[in-house]
Amino acid sequence: MTKITDENFENEILSCDAALLEFYSDSCIPCKRMSPILAEVDESYPDLKVGKYNVNTDSKIAEQYNVLASPTIVFFKNGKEADRRRGVVKKTELEEIIKEVLQ
Repeated sequence: MTKITDENFENEILSCDAALLEFYSDSCIPCKRMSPILAEVDESYPDLKVGKYNVNTDSKIAEQYNVLASPTIVFFKNGKEADRRRGVVKKTELEEIIKEVLQ
């Protein structure tokens, strides 16, 4: 997984054909539960850029995308938001969205 910041967001996420970005907080227990799931997704889908954006250290992109809760997972396709989920998301649900985004 790639650490995403305000500085590298455009190059790392918007320039990709398909990306999944988790907005998380260090103190967020549900975010910690998402980490192993996202690690599996990262390994299983090489055509999908998987990134993590820490809302405690950066805020510009979270504000730009109106992220109000952690975890929030935003899917991007060709630089545009394609889908969004809040809270803990099961791997099977993520995979359904990924298949749509990768088409």
